[in-house]
Amino acid sequence: MANLASNFIGIKSPNPFWLASAPPTDKAYNVERAYEAGWGGVVWKTLGSEGPPVVNVSGPRYGAIWGADRRLLGLNNIELITDRPLQVNLDEIKAVKRKWRDRALVISLMVPCDEESWKDILHRIEDTEADGVELNFGCPHGMAERGMGSAVGQVPEYIEMVTRWVKKHSRMPCIVKLTPNINDIRKPAEAAHAGGADAVSLINTINSITSVNLDSFAPEPMIDGKGTHGGYCGPAVKPIALNMVAEIARNPATRNLPISGIGGVTTWRDAAEFLALGAGNVQVCTAAMTYGFKIVSEMISGLSDYLDDKGMGLSDLVGRATPNVTDWQFLNLNYVTKAVINQDDCIKCGRCFAACEDTSHQAIAMSADRTFTVKDEDCVACNLCVNVCPVQDCITMVEVPKGGVDQRTGRKVGDYANWTMHPNNPSVAAAE
Repeated sequence: MANLASNFIGIKSPNPFWLASAPPTDKAYNVERAYEAGWGGVVWKTLGSEGPPVVNVSGPRYGAIWGADRRLLGLNNIELITDRPLQVNLDEIKAVKRKWRDRALVISLMVPCDEESWKDILHRIEDTEADGVELNFGCPHGMAERGMGSAVGQVPEYIEMVTRWVKKHSRMPCIVKLTPNINDIRKPAEAAHAGGADAVSLINTINSITSVNLDSFAPEPMIDGKGTHGGYCGPAVKPIALNMVAEIARNPATRNLPISGIGGVTTWRDAAEFLALGAGNVQVCTAAMTYGFKIVSEMISGLSDYLDDKGMGLSDLVGRATPNVTDWQFLNLNYVTKAVINQDDCIKCGRCFAACEDTSHQAIAMSADRTFTVKDEDCVACNLCVNVCPVQDCITMVEVPKGGVDQRTGRKVGDYANWTMHPNNPSVAAAE
């Protein structure tokens, strides 16, 4: 098996799979079970100062979005940071770390936005022997209303300021956890980098209401007839997370800033995509809450097999796809494809025809015996038909060779002499 040993900002673990700060990492019992199952590391559920007590609701804490097969696609939570006494957590962290020296253990922190509060909690955790701290600047509910969480993470100046405090008062590696509830993820990442952060982690949860009870007319989860916004996570947020990871990885100002990727990692393939876009490791929460801690064994074996098949090491995968992420105006407009339907695989359901006829470019014909064929002269290669087809690989996109004729436009592929596109597009400039 491929060697999955990870060294993320000096924090070593036997594999790059960490549990994210969340209910699964709230106590020693959970964390030890996670280590026994094979997780390379954990980020302990967020600790706070011993100020006003944290009191979680004693009713439903989660809302959900399901697929047609009842598979959990997204989870909304209204749970706050740990409500267990700070010293109890610190004692457990110290005991667990001493027992599991080969595993990563990072402590998530959230305290009021003043230097003394950060200095105090950092001094209290120094002797736990934990490997690092993660600053929770992302939680969008409950704590944000107290001036913490995403209330800090949405203000780059605050991120830089607090990060500087942490680096000033602590010897521990510092990871800054970023909120996705912001217009441009590059700005908070740059602020964390300027403040001396050793890495960033993202994404934290997305501000959301997943559903409304149409009998009680309140958001769910519902507490005594009322509901509130919460944090959304799970497979549904993965596309948003991948984009934000890529934006930081390809930004010249943060190109060398290590990234811990979070957001919908459920399989080894999800993890590999985060790594390929620039993440040095991944953190997982919803998948563990859905399937249990042992799901990590599938992630480990799957990623190991993939790397073996590719003849790659773990470090070879990190950032491998980043150079291929570009802006739209730099895409190659000389590249032309057309949809092709494999008649042997077609089950004649007609989804491709209905989608294209009603909502796209009327590029699929249906015969009297329900044989579906693509009209090349009308196909714009949008690949909607591929995505609605229930049979994998029944419809594929096939490249039209250069010099061939695009029947929709009548132009030879690669001939853009009469096109007026973005002046900065190098493919157009070369064609002209």
